[in-house]
Amino acid sequence: MADTLLTIEGLTVSVEGKQILNGVDLAVGRGEVHAIMGPNGSGKSTLANALMGHPRYQVTGGTVRFKGEDILALSPDKRAQRGLFLAFQYPMSIPGVTMVNFLRQAMKAVRGEDVPVREFREKLFATMKLLKMDQEFARRYVNEGFSGGEKKRAEILQMGILDPDLAIMDETDSGLDIDALRTVAEGVNALTTPKLGVVLITHYQRLLNYIKPQFVHILYQGRIIESGGPELALQLEAEGYDPVIEKYAPALVAATGEKA
Repeated sequence: MADTLLTIEGLTVSVEGKQILNGVDLAVGRGEVHAIMGPNGSGKSTLANALMGHPRYQVTGGTVRFKGEDILALSPDKRAQRGLFLAFQYPMSIPGVTMVNFLRQAMKAVRGEDVPVREFREKLFATMKLLKMDQEFARRYVNEGFSGGEKKRAEILQMGILDPDLAIMDETDSGLDIDALRTVAEGVNALTTPKLGVVLITHYQRLLNYIKPQFVHILYQGRIIESGGPELALQLEAEGYDPVIEKYAPALVAATGEKA
């Protein structure tokens, strides 16, 4: 793969002593959009949090290399400085902290140095214009009183400000109605560049109607059991997960000793 950003090999992860990921392999290159799909409990959010370095998720095996560097020993802030970004499934509210102050501090933290006010304002307003957001949005407290769609738009705004190399989007479509979903997807598409790799984690094909992946992977029982192109997501929409799970059931039983 040309200009590979992320290489995951044999990744195993435990949460509170229970193993959730059982050997994930994945490679993501610049300019690529990968969708990771799977039923509840398959390990999708565990993968996202482990990649970002959440302390609750213990990596018990395998390797994760980002831009050629082993990042498993790095803290979450150091991973962000390297160019990783995670959009949360359930963004938290921060009462009393305006979006503009939060974004400037985030930009400072990722760069590792202070950001001149003029430069920051130009970046903020240009990004908001690109995302078709009213400037009043930046004066509100972070996620306080936000609708589900506004919270997700705030995540996309952060992504635009921080300008990562790889964006991991953990169920960005969760809790959104069709209009909010379309708005958020338009924001992601507006920020997509040839240098950016995107990993979309989702249950449903509907998000992929708006953000078009080149690669689709099915995660089940902590493993990627099948990969393909966009047609794989359409197949899942039409048939559900059961046919794919049944196809790989013997291999899963052999690997884990448990019924698929």
